[in-house]
This record gives sequence, structure tokens and C-alpha cells, in this order.
Amino acid sequence: MDHTQARRWLGTAVAEARAGLAEGGIPIGAALYDAHGTVLGRGRNRRVQDGDPSTHAETAAFRAAGRQRSYRGTTMVTTLSPCWYCSGLVRQFGISRVVIGEAVTFRGGHDWLAEHGVEIVLVDDPECVAMMRDFIEDNPALWHEDIGE
Repeated sequence: MDHTQARRWLGTAVAEARAGLAEGGIPIGAALYDAHGTVLGRGRNRRVQDGDPSTHAETAAFRAAGRQRSYRGTTMVTTLSPCWYCSGLVRQFGISRVVIGEAVTFRGGHDWLAEHGVEIVLVDDPECVAMMRDFIEDNPALWHEDIGE
């Protein structure tokens, strides 16, 4: 996958992250694309808004995509390196590729995913890094709750 396309798809996840932040939530967004570039589902971390610890951005996008016959050939796009919970979702359902906005503020399970055949595209997007750094600085307790520390 070329970085131009990855950045374009990342824009969908960034919009979700911004919306989550505006709602008082954690600014992590995601989208699930099919092999042809169609958005199947998009979502944002809604742990705070819904009081549901399982509503991470990737799970919200996955749920919004609805039931698919197969997830092979799909791409999960996320603003932040996926945690172990979300990495497990990618692996469990055979999602083929993960586009990651940044892994500076949090390094999740994407190396593990790569070891198991998932294509990883790390964009290192400055906007994603800045959004998470600002959030973590302003909300350290909420951030540590989100990552299980």
C-alpha cells in the first residue's frame, strides 16, 4: 500500500478521533476498509461517552462494518497503534492490513501482528502524535485507565 493512500484513509480515522475528543472522550479513531477502498465501518473510542470499557475505536469501526463473510483483504486504519485487545480482534478475524497513524505515544501489538502475517503501515503522522500527546498531558488518569495501567 502506498503512503498517499494510507494518509487519505487515515483522514477518516482522524475525523473520528477529533469527534471523540469534542465529545469529551479519548481521541482515537478508526475505520475498516474493504479491498476496493470502500469504508465498511468507522468509529471512535467511546469508553468515556458510553461507560463501556470495550468500545475502543477499532472495535467500534468493526461493529459498524457489520457482519462480513470474510475480513480477508480488509484494512483497519487507526490513529494509534492498536492495544492488545484490538490487535486480538485484527488477528481473530483475519484483517489483512493495519494502517497506524502513530506509535510514538503508545506502542501496542502491531509488531506481534506483523509477526503473524498482518501487513503494517506506520504513517508517523504528526497530527496524530500531537493530538495524543496533548490529551495524555491534560488527562493522564483517563489515559492510564484506557490502556489498563
